[in-house]
Amino acid sequence: MLRPLFSALIVWVGLSLPVGAEEKSLVTFKILTLDAAMELAQASLADCRKRGYQVTIAVVDRFGTVQVILRDRFAGPHTPETARRKAWTAISFRTDTLSLAGLTQAGKEPSGVRFVSEALMVGGGVPVEAAGSIVAGIGVSGAPGGDQDDACARAGIEAITDKLEF
Repeated sequence: MLRPLFSALIVWVGLSLPVGAEEKSLVTFKILTLDAAMELAQASLADCRKRGYQVTIAVVDRFGTVQVILRDRFAGPHTPETARRKAWTAISFRTDTLSLAGLTQAGKEPSGVRFVSEALMVGGGVPVEAAGSIVAGIGVSGAPGGDQDDACARAGIEAITDKLEF
């Protein structure tokens, strides 16, 4: 009789102790300002133009919400949605989509993530990081291959690196 009572007392004491007493109630985070997101998109677009590519650039915040979409005059009609999905995938999986394209090929263990709605495992999506945190994602679509899309995205990130220091 005492054993069940003792067990119940231990459970009650355990439940009444504060869980995560050190944990705060609010979370803070950083995201790119609209001006910085626009500068990132414009720098990526300029790099692609120098290379002779007509592309669309999408910048999403750390939660995957679109901040900027720039579509060059002759970029294909599919490129805005493709760029957005690449950016979303990069922040969702916290990895660039060029790497994900190789890591998730058929027959490999993580290949199932290709079935996640909205995920697009094609090069050109890159997470934007500042001080070890993802603050945005950029997606580029329209160059002749994912590696070229990726290069344009990275050139844009490089162009705003000084704004990412905090």
